[in-house]
Order: sequence, then C-alpha cells, then structure tokens
Amino acid sequence: MSDNEKFIIITSIYPPSEAIARYAAMKGWNLVVVGDRKTPENWQYENVTYLSPTDQIELGYSLGSVLPWNHYCRKMIGYLYAMEQGASIIVDTDDDNIPKDDWCFPAFEGTFREIPKSSGFVNMYAYFTEMKIWPRGYPLQYINDPAHTSVPQLSEKETINVGIWQGLADGNPDVDAIYRLIDDTPCYFNRQYPIALSEGTICPFNSQNTAIRKELFPLLYLPSYVTFRFTDILRGLIAQPVMWAAGYSLGFSSATVFQERNPHDYLKDFESEIPCYLYAEKVIELVSDVVTPDAPVLENLATAYRILKDHGIVPPEEMKVITAWQDNLKTIENQL
Repeated sequence: MSDNEKFIIITSIYPPSEAIARYAAMKGWNLVVVGDRKTPENWQYENVTYLSPTDQIELGYSLGSVLPWNHYCRKMIGYLYAMEQGASIIVDTDDDNIPKDDWCFPAFEGTFREIPKSSGFVNMYAYFTEMKIWPRGYPLQYINDPAHTSVPQLSEKETINVGIWQGLADGNPDVDAIYRLIDDTPCYFNRQYPIALSEGTICPFNSQNTAIRKELFPLLYLPSYVTFRFTDILRGLIAQPVMWAAGYSLGFSSATVFQERNPHDYLKDFESEIPCYLYAEKVIELVSDVVTPDAPVLENLATAYRILKDHGIVPPEEMKVITAWQDNLKTIENQL
C-alpha cells in the first residue's frame, strides 16, 4: 500500500495539540485537520493538510453547503477530501487522543477470535478490563443484567473480513456521562488479541481511534441533525447491520492511544446522550429489518436513514445531508 492511500482525519477548534504533533510525524500517513468557525485563524502545522472554512467551500462539495457550522459533522469534508486523493484506509480520531509508540491497527483480513453470532449487545470493554465500565451508547438496562454482565465465550480463530476496527483508548476512554458523573475512575485496558464481532452481535463504537476500509467508506457518514454525543454512536449502530449485509465484521483491538480529554460539562454531555439511552436497540432493530445483501453499501445507508426518519429518530433535515453525501461519493467514484 502506498503512502498516499492512508489518511488520518481530525477536526479541531483548538491550537495544534500533542496528538496532532504525533500524528503529523508518522511516516506513511497523511494527516488532514478540518477546521470550523471556532478554530483559531491561521491554524497550521508541519506535515498537516488543514482545511479551513474557506477551503471547505472552495473544494466545491455540495455536502459543504448543507452541513451546519460549529458541528462535529464538518469532519465529513475531510473524509471526502481523503477519498478524492485515493485513500484506501481512513482513520478517524480526535485531537485529544495521543497515539502511543505502537499505534497501529490489525489487518482487515486475517484470523481472529470471534464472538458467536446473534449474541445481541455485548460490552466489549469487559474483554479488555475487569473494571465495571461500558462504552458510550451501550444500553443502560444491560449494565447490571446478569445475562449481559458475563461476556460470551470466544470462538476459536476464524478467517474474518473486518470492515471497521475500533481501537481502545487508555486513561479517559469513551464512556457515557453517567459513568463519569458517578465514578470516572481512569481505565487502562489489558493487552489483548483483537476480537471480531459476528453477525447479530453488537457493541457501540465511536470515532476516537477507528479505522475503516475503502469498501465501507459510505459508512463514515456522521448524522448532522442529532445531538453531538449521539452523532458518532448513531453512525456506529447503523453501520453494523449494513456491514453484516456486505459480509464484513466489526473488530475491537487493544488501546493504542491515550486520551487527555478536552474540557467537558458532564451534565450537558448527559443531556446530549439521552438519545443513545433511548434508541440504541431500536436503531439496530429498524436498520436490520430494511438492509439487504442485494443492495450496495451506500444504498443500504440511505435506506437506513429513511426508516429512522420515519420513526422520528433523525429529523427530516437529515435527508438533504445524506442525499448530498450520496451525490458526492458517486462523483468521486466516477472520477477515480
């Protein structure tokens, strides 16, 4: 794989951080930072492609004109830019996730241990730590449910096509506001072999240390008219049934970043996360019912958003954004 095929995408409203410096120094990777109207003027850093608000407009993507400003979804302009440059792997991360010296992801195709089919929601953090901790978006009703507190037995190693890898984060990992408000103990995950989730086995995943292969780039779509703390979780929930239909699995790997979390108001985070608590199971149910192996990934994605709109989980405004995303992806595909 050539150096110009691997991209790291970050959005930031802060001056260059330690994480930016470390990613920028990585050989074989292209770092793209997407700015917003709150980003400091004249933001720049060596070996970084910075897309300012003006740059984003000048790129001419129809998506750019329908995305709200001062929103995490502006990151999608960076995804489109990477695709147009010929990306085959895109890594999604944030400016407060500092990569460790051994930062990397497992191969997308290989032999991995797997959680059996149709295990429902599983707390993947429980495979990597003995702490009582769970990922943001994990259904609250399962945290103390005896049927879900013990993790399913892993299968023997199988040859698996992984579509998306979720790497964990040490220190201040991605958890919900309820955990932070009642405990907030730092977590340092155990080293563990990568684990794949088979069809019908679900765990929320986020955008903090996440790699996606080219075949599933449409699933990078970040919903733009839901709350900030729901946007990447909803993306991950939608992605899993679509991946199953396309013959791919979600995988989790050990922590390869350390998060020094930017300032947050935990009570505001809680308010923003309420849709995660209410809709996680419903999203999986609805999307699983409408996606089909006969449809391309991009078509299944649009179908998923239509059914979620019909059930009030995303507002009607979301559809103009998903339409622009579809159009831009088709244009880029035709250019390459």
